[in-house]
Amino acid sequence: MEECPRCSSPLERLSLADVTTVACSHCGYADVPVEHEREFPELESWGDAFNRFYDALEATDDE
Repeated sequence: MEECPRCSSPLERLSLADVTTVACSHCGYADVPVEHEREFPELESWGDAFNRFYDALEATDDE
């Protein structure tokens, strides 16, 4: 039986339909394969952040 990479407890083999994975009932580790690409948000410059802040401040002053 395989050991959990986090806590070294025995792993359980779980299956659902045609997908099989292993999980640890002790620490909650689950080795679920996923396919995804990480999307990085567009970074805001400090100047743009300050302008956004000042615009919001002016909008509240106008109320």
